[in-house]
Amino acid sequence: MSPHVSQHLSRRDFFAVLGGGIVVLLIADDADAQESGGGRGRGMREQLPEQVSAWLHIGENGVVTVFTGKVEVGQNARTSLTQAVAEELRAPADSIRMVMGDTDLTPYDMGTFGSRTTPTMWPQIRKAAAAAREMLIDLAAEKWNVDRASISVTNGSVTNGRVAAGAHSANFGELTHGQKLTKSIPSSVALEPATEWRVAGTSLAKVNGSQIVTGAHKYSFDVSRPGMLYGKVLRPDSFGAQLASLDSSAAEAMAGVKVVRDGNFVGVAAPDMQTAEKALAALKAQWQPAAAPTNSRDVFAFFKSHAQNAPNGGAALTKYSVAYIAHVPLEPRAAVAEWDSDGKLTVWTGTQRPFGVRSELAAKFGLADDRVHVLMPDTGSGYGGKHEGDAAVEAAVLAKAAGKPVKLNWTREEEMTWAYFRPAGLIEVTGRVSPDGTLTNWEFHNYNSGSSGLNSPYDVASKHEQFHQTPMPLRQGSYRGLAATANHFVRESYMDELAHSIKMDPLEFRLKNAKDERLRNVIAAAADKFGWKARKKTAGRGFGIAAGFEKGGYVATCAEVAISPKGEVQVVRIVEAFECGAIVNPEHLRNQVDGAVAMGIGGALFEHIDFEDGRILTDRLSKYRVPRFSDMPLIESVLLDRKDLPSAGAGETPIVGVAPAIGNAIFDATGKRLRSLPMVPKGMPTGEPAASLL
Repeated sequence: MSPHVSQHLSRRDFFAVLGGGIVVLLIADDADAQESGGGRGRGMREQLPEQVSAWLHIGENGVVTVFTGKVEVGQNARTSLTQAVAEELRAPADSIRMVMGDTDLTPYDMGTFGSRTTPTMWPQIRKAAAAAREMLIDLAAEKWNVDRASISVTNGSVTNGRVAAGAHSANFGELTHGQKLTKSIPSSVALEPATEWRVAGTSLAKVNGSQIVTGAHKYSFDVSRPGMLYGKVLRPDSFGAQLASLDSSAAEAMAGVKVVRDGNFVGVAAPDMQTAEKALAALKAQWQPAAAPTNSRDVFAFFKSHAQNAPNGGAALTKYSVAYIAHVPLEPRAAVAEWDSDGKLTVWTGTQRPFGVRSELAAKFGLADDRVHVLMPDTGSGYGGKHEGDAAVEAAVLAKAAGKPVKLNWTREEEMTWAYFRPAGLIEVTGRVSPDGTLTNWEFHNYNSGSSGLNSPYDVASKHEQFHQTPMPLRQGSYRGLAATANHFVRESYMDELAHSIKMDPLEFRLKNAKDERLRNVIAAAADKFGWKARKKTAGRGFGIAAGFEKGGYVATCAEVAISPKGEVQVVRIVEAFECGAIVNPEHLRNQVDGAVAMGIGGALFEHIDFEDGRILTDRLSKYRVPRFSDMPLIESVLLDRKDLPSAGAGETPIVGVAPAIGNAIFDATGKRLRSLPMVPKGMPTGEPAASLL
């Protein structure tokens, strides 16, 4: 167990809880205000209080402990941040321990989202490690009475190598023994350039990969506490329904069962899960339904008719649509809540925003933030879907009423009904192009799905791009790539339409209008690896290309599809070129690209939420089609390593080119332009005969 580090300790107090050694501190300044620092902030861009945040500790045993509010949700942040420390501190990776997302142990952090860990936290951790390295050199120079220029740090040891007869060497633990030293991180601390990286830039294996593979690693679903009860929540029969009456007598008669009602919330806690499920089934509730604003068939017309600042008249616009889809994480929401005798609440839960969940819990129960402790076990995927503390709040309500710890694990059906979805959207676009392929006009309107990735990376003399907010018929929120997936699908599909309108090759058309060097580079790299210019047109086969920019990364995707005689679409091959600055871990970056392609195929072809009368109809995997092994194409990634540029995040951008590349390939094979995601929810365009794609 890591030592307890309060958010409000003074510098001298750190040693009382961390022990001797070296503590490297960060005093937050304006540059850090958006991503790190003090413990009580709840805003997204607030000034940080003048507090000290512990970032790195070198113990007397030589173990390096790093504290960060970032969390691990499968994107391999633990490994990449370990590489940052190993690189700058010049310590073995296996001597480094990451404490992540524990609100009592780590500095405040807004959350792990938006592909921000690499561009923001990675440099911070590097600075902390570099400052610690310089402290070790100073300490050795003073202890050995030698010039600090004669001292080197390598593989967890500090050495004075210029004195042939009396060379000194000590490992970190030996050097820090008995010391209690602190240092603030100077903004000017020297960092290793990417061209000199030794550990960063290599394919360091996943830090705890063997534990994950063998099942030893524990997730929120695995947490257990002494005397723990199991909770279940009674869900309304439709969104917005109000509880009219409740007969809980049968459930309350069961041994060990506690029924809890808090306004519209009803839940049970029981000694085991089977009893909890029986008690839930025994509740007799009457619900007063709320009027549903629309359904999945009419939702796009609803967006247009209820939009803010919708354009009036003007040029004729081509309509595209994007359906609501679910996150479908491997691990549904889960939490364990425990109240201690003095009223402090501790919650273990899988979340991308531990400090945000702490704030939710504090607000719910009227507590100060420091009376709530959120621990974040690594989570079995999030994809932007675990920003909020639904299960944590529910477990805490049940635990408070029961007087015992309560574990609450959502079912798959609950996850696919009551979690939030990637927003649906209506997008309208038009453009004009000269005979030589030059874009001259561009107009683009997004209704509801979001503004991320809205602006075109292509040069165009006259353009108007606008996001229109609308009422939200379903609960919606972040998703991998979020609105950028929808906006890239429409933009790159319509770019294809424009290219074909003047009988120009889609690759040449993009290069004609792409002035950004980095965009041109990924387009050329993907096309070259794919063999775009050498492709051969055959019946039932098609080829498509798409490109874009999002969150600091550039991507280009080429796709080959095969259309069966029955009109079924099979993605045969995907080539994706990706550039996100200097590459931190090539193998893990390749995994990110491959995972984004696999996930993108689902949203491109068949994933969608059907809903009617305030109810989700696609509430389980038997009704909601996700990619299967048989859907997987050959995936080839081309990673462009720009060591001259800062590293950007890679968890989201690779997904945005998948749908448009596939859609353009379907058009190439069939001559039919599919303008809705998913494009073939049942293997073919909805409402058309099976062979219509041929």
